[in-house]
Amino acid sequence: MKKFVLFIAAIAMTASVSAQTVTESKTFDNFYIGINGGLATQTTHSSWMKNLRTNAGIRIGRNFTPVFGLALESNVYFNNKPLALTGTFVNSMISSVLGTVNLSNWFGGYKGEPRAFEVTAVYGFGWAHMFGNKNNYEGNTGAFPKNINAMTSKAGIDFAYNFGKSKAWQVYVEPSINYFLNGNGYEGIQYNINKSFVQLNAGVVYKFKNSNGTHNFTIATLRDQAEIDGLNAKINDLRNANSDKDAQLSAKDKTIADLQNQLNECMNKPAPKTAVANLQPTVIFRQGKSVIDPAQYASVSMIANYLKAHKDAKVKVSGYASPEGSKEINQKLSEARAAVVKDALVKKYKIAADRISTEGLGATDKLFDEVEFNRVATFNDETK
Repeated sequence: MKKFVLFIAAIAMTASVSAQTVTESKTFDNFYIGINGGLATQTTHSSWMKNLRTNAGIRIGRNFTPVFGLALESNVYFNNKPLALTGTFVNSMISSVLGTVNLSNWFGGYKGEPRAFEVTAVYGFGWAHMFGNKNNYEGNTGAFPKNINAMTSKAGIDFAYNFGKSKAWQVYVEPSINYFLNGNGYEGIQYNINKSFVQLNAGVVYKFKNSNGTHNFTIATLRDQAEIDGLNAKINDLRNANSDKDAQLSAKDKTIADLQNQLNECMNKPAPKTAVANLQPTVIFRQGKSVIDPAQYASVSMIANYLKAHKDAKVKVSGYASPEGSKEINQKLSEARAAVVKDALVKKYKIAADRISTEGLGATDKLFDEVEFNRVATFNDETK
């Protein structure tokens, strides 16, 4: 058990070291399959050459790092004369779970592709099954158990050669020692040399193609710290520049919002009232006169009614004269005509004087085509 703990500790250390140098593997990367075969014989109490047995097996595994891997292996052992008493062609089968440690990559580092020659340690545990009638094993001594099943442990060294353009193939020679840990199936768990056999196998392995396009691990591209610091500085500069742009955009957004609010206020304001020129009604005067004829009071009355109906309304009375006569006389005459209309509104119709303003605009021939119609007083609504 102590050996096993040390083995796991070594695996953890090598896995952490390797993970820093190679690219990340996907779930189905770095798998391999292989076949092997060779000779086995009991370690002690036996004539090695006389008791040699042949075996053949299959191994399926995965390398998790250039150093550490895990494999499933199953071998069958064929009868020879000393063990013919089992009565079967296949004497036994051992299936194992093996941890693998590539010693070449552990101590020499991984350079991006496998070396031509590599040395790998294998170690693990398994299960053995003896074929034939259980009673045939009575009286059997040595490494091979009398019981049908037994727990096993294997330790070995693979001397491997990688070949091919992409080094997808590997051949290896593996000497190993295999223990029946519980002896004859009913003894305590122990590594007992007298309950073991040695084995020499040769095998061939094919490594499946990975997601990186190769059949092996690839080295990760590492950058020096100065380059990383430079890239981080550029990233920070871009972030700061982006923050400045964000601030500028925020200011522009605020300006746009303010202008939009001002526009909305302008659109929601009521339209200003403009002065409306009331060309009708008009008060027409005789030539050279500033007296209102009785017939013209109808126009004055209409203006009075308008002012009474609109308490806030104000009007301007504009007086005019026809072009006959001098400029000075026409100016005075136009002022007098405006004044007499105001006086009528105030005295006759009781309109407040401050609601009426007057102006004399002198002579004109622009209001009407007929000359006599230009001797008038007109009204303009000046309500604000």
